[in-house]
Amino acid sequence: MKQYDVIAVGTGSVMAVVEALIEENPRVKIAVIDKDEPGGICLTRGCIPSKILLYPADLVRTIQRAGLFGLDVELRAVDFAKVMDRMHSLVHKDIDQIRKGLSSSENIDYYHTPAEFTAPYTMRVEGKEIRASKILLGAGSEPTIPTIPGLAEAGYLTSDTILGIRKLPSRVAVIGGGYIAAEYGFFLAAMGAEVTILGRNPQFLPDEEPEISHVAKKHLEGGLRIETNHEVLDVTRKGNEKRLRARDRSTKKEATFVADEILVAAGRGPVAILHPERAGIKTDAAGWIVTDAYLATSQPNVWALGDATGKFPFKHKANYDAQVLYDNIVGGEKRKVDYHAVPHAVFTDPEVASVGLKEAEAVAQYGLENVLIGFYLYEDTARGEAMDLKDYFVKVLVERRGLAILGAHIVGPEASVLIQEVINLMYTPNRSADPIREGMHIHPALSEVVERACLSLMPPEHYHHTMEHALGLRAR
Repeated sequence: MKQYDVIAVGTGSVMAVVEALIEENPRVKIAVIDKDEPGGICLTRGCIPSKILLYPADLVRTIQRAGLFGLDVELRAVDFAKVMDRMHSLVHKDIDQIRKGLSSSENIDYYHTPAEFTAPYTMRVEGKEIRASKILLGAGSEPTIPTIPGLAEAGYLTSDTILGIRKLPSRVAVIGGGYIAAEYGFFLAAMGAEVTILGRNPQFLPDEEPEISHVAKKHLEGGLRIETNHEVLDVTRKGNEKRLRARDRSTKKEATFVADEILVAAGRGPVAILHPERAGIKTDAAGWIVTDAYLATSQPNVWALGDATGKFPFKHKANYDAQVLYDNIVGGEKRKVDYHAVPHAVFTDPEVASVGLKEAEAVAQYGLENVLIGFYLYEDTARGEAMDLKDYFVKVLVERRGLAILGAHIVGPEASVLIQEVINLMYTPNRSADPIREGMHIHPALSEVVERACLSLMPPEHYHHTMEHALGLRAR
C-alpha cells in the first residue's frame, strides 16, 4: 500500500490548499485524484463553459431587441457547431495546462480515475489501495436523475453531457425549473431550438424571491415555454421522437410534450462512488459530507469543501472554503466559515442575482416591525429608460435600526455586477447600507438603481402594495 502525506480528491478549488501545502513543505507527497477532466466542475462542465455559451445567447437577444431603438438588424443564421467549438477550445486550453501541471509536479501523483474509500484514511484507485494521514475532499457533485419510467430508455442529456453535442436539437424538453434549467433553456432557445421547461415546483426559479421569479419567467417566456408545477410521469420514445407525459400537480390535468432531446436539470447530488461512510465520515440524509464550522469532518484530519458539503454549490463559495482550509491547515489559525452573504446569479435574459436573506427569512429572524425594504425600478433611472427596461428592479432588505443589510435581490441587466456593491458592504463590521445611500454614483449609470433602492426604504406592507401596483401596471 502506497503511503502519502495527503490525499486530495478533486482538482477544483481544493488545489489551492494543495499548492499551499507544497509551498510550505517542498518534500510533501500528495495524491491528487479526479475521475473527470482536471480543473473541477466549474471549468470542465459548469460555470465557465456554460457562460461561454450564454454570451452568444445574450448577443442574439440583443439583436432581437435592436428594432426597438430604430435599428434594422437581421440575424441571418446561428452556427451552432462553431459556438460549441469555441467553448471547447477555450475550456480545453485551460484543462490541458492544469493536466500538464499535475503530471509534471514532483510532489504530486495524479490519478485520473474514480476513487472510493475502503477504510479510514484509505482509498482504492486503479485497483490498488493508497493511504494518507490527511485527506482533503473536494469531490464535487453529480447530476441528480429523477426516477421517471422510460427516461433511461428514451435517453437524455444532463448539464455534464450537453456540452458534448454538436448539432442543435429542434425541440428540447427540460426537466427541472431551477437555475441550470433556466440557463440552458435560455441558451438553447436563443440558438433556435423550441424549448419547453417542465418544473415540478409551483415557482420557476424556486430559490428566488417570488416577485423576482415572476419577472424572470415573464420575460424568458418571450423565447421559450415554461410550465411550472408539472410532474413528469413517464417518457416514451418512437424513433427519434420523445414524448413526456406530465401532470399539473394542482389541477391533475395531464398533457404530453414532444421533444427530440431531453435535458435533465433536476439538481445535483453527492458523488455516489466515494463511499465516505466506509472511512467513518458522517454524511447527512441526502449523502452530503457533514462538516463543522472549520470544515472538518467527523474523522480527524479529514476535511471537505465546496459542493461535497451540500452547501451553496457555487465556485466562489468553494474558493472561499479553500481560503478557510488554508488558514486552518497551513496558516495555524482556527477560522470558522461564515456563510451569511453567499451570493449567486442566474445568467439568463434577464439576469437574476441574490445575496443574503429573502424577505420571509428576514421577517422570521428580525420581526416584521424591524425590517425595511428598498425597491426601485430600472426604468425609473435615466439609464434604464434609455435601454427601454421594463419590470426589472432592485430589492434590498435592511434592519430598521442601523440599516444593516440583510439581503438583496435583483432582476435585470447586469444584476450580477450591480449586486456586488451590496455584497461588499455585507462583509463590513456593521453591514450598513449608508455608504450606498451617501456615496456618489455616476449619472446616468445602471448603478443608480441600487442607490435609489437603498434611498427608498419602506415597511414590508408598503413594499407589497408598491410592488403589486408596479407589476400590475405592466401586466395591463
